[in-house]
Amino acid sequence: MPPSLLLLLADAILILHVLFVTFVVLGLFAVYAGYFLNWQWVRNRIFRIVHLCAIGYVVVQAWLGVVCPLTTWEMALRAEVGAGTYSGSFIQHWLHSLLYFTLPAWVFVVVYSLFGSLVLASWFVVKPRQHSP
Repeated sequence: MPPSLLLLLADAILILHVLFVTFVVLGLFAVYAGYFLNWQWVRNRIFRIVHLCAIGYVVVQAWLGVVCPLTTWEMALRAEVGAGTYSGSFIQHWLHSLLYFTLPAWVFVVVYSLFGSLVLASWFVVKPRQHSP
């Protein structure tokens, strides 16, 4: 496969990863904002199940010490063409790049777990509808 195509695929995976993280983070903020602003769509059961499963997947990975498969796949593609890669998790890399500091892996386990707990709590604070319209 041509190197330019491999890099394009790696970039597409990076974009998918950013969208996943954005969905998880902004999804929680939307649920709680929707509670106060009376947005009915945040009570959509399918949205809430997908959101809970997404953060649940991240929390389980963190507890098992597994690097996200999207990170692994993206880095493998970049390494295959000799492009720059990074070590550790996607979030660790971008926090380091954006904020110029690195945290130990256990901090991310705690943060992901606390965030996952907030998502789980949202099921009781902002209850999803029993049936989607």
